[in-house]
Amino acid sequence: MSSPALDPDAAARAASFGELPPMRTRGLAAVRAGLESAPLPENMPPMASVDDFTVDGPGGPIPVRIYRPTRADGPAPVLMHFHGGGLVMGSNHSFEPMARELAAASGAAVVAVDYRLAPECPPPAQFDDCYVATEWVSRNASELGLDAERLAVVGDSAGGSLAAAVALAARDRGGPRLYAQVLLYPGLDRDMAAESIVSMPDAPMLAHEDILYMHELADSGGGAPHHPYQVPAYCADLRGLPPAIVATGGCDPIRDWGERYAARLRDAGVQTTLTRYPGIYHGFMMRSDTTARGRLAMAETGALLRAKFAYPLPF
Repeated sequence: MSSPALDPDAAARAASFGELPPMRTRGLAAVRAGLESAPLPENMPPMASVDDFTVDGPGGPIPVRIYRPTRADGPAPVLMHFHGGGLVMGSNHSFEPMARELAAASGAAVVAVDYRLAPECPPPAQFDDCYVATEWVSRNASELGLDAERLAVVGDSAGGSLAAAVALAARDRGGPRLYAQVLLYPGLDRDMAAESIVSMPDAPMLAHEDILYMHELADSGGGAPHHPYQVPAYCADLRGLPPAIVATGGCDPIRDWGERYAARLRDAGVQTTLTRYPGIYHGFMMRSDTTARGRLAMAETGALLRAKFAYPLPF
């Protein structure tokens, strides 16, 4: 099958990694090490402050890092950021470029959550950490100089699934009243028969075999997931959720997962913005500085958030 063509700069970026063996062949330790050892860009957006905290979590202290792009006169809007990595890799270090870019683009403080990873800590450990951290920020917003009335969740890939799950749980449990949910090429489903997955088995940055391997690692301690907080697509009722911003990549095999969920949100009466960025691979906003499409997506996502923060609507 033929896959959609990458933009020239996206193709060059993908080619720069060379011919990578499947994750299963390299092993999780090597994959993690490669991600964490990658050099950070020298020109990351400057922040007015970067502060580290720990939150008491169900499995021990949860590290969180708060990026503030400006010294606000009043309480700042806030984004809870849950990084990607298939639930099995990634950290506040490796995703620092994305956290800073989100803060700079949106004008909001970004709270990056270093949640526990599978398979050492099987799901729902990742969800539990993200939900507890969100509750902590909401509860301590005034002391932190943050605006609990403008509290949104954002995540990319597996982090997008965590963001959607936190939004579901906040609704179901009467938890923090979330202002928006930002789902960036989110891993919301487990449907391996989705057309985008079937048609792009060797997609750059996320091959079919790598998806299966990460699922196997995440499921190894808890079995196949059934709960919507682990797979949000399994939720039967999406009514009453916060407004959504959904971004997908045209050359991303899990593209259909995000787009189908966005359509369901829209049909459930949730204000939803969906943008498919053609010519770009999975994970393109983690290092948005490396492609024109990534820079555009980050700027547009930030602009939408700025508009939402400036013109609040009840829902």
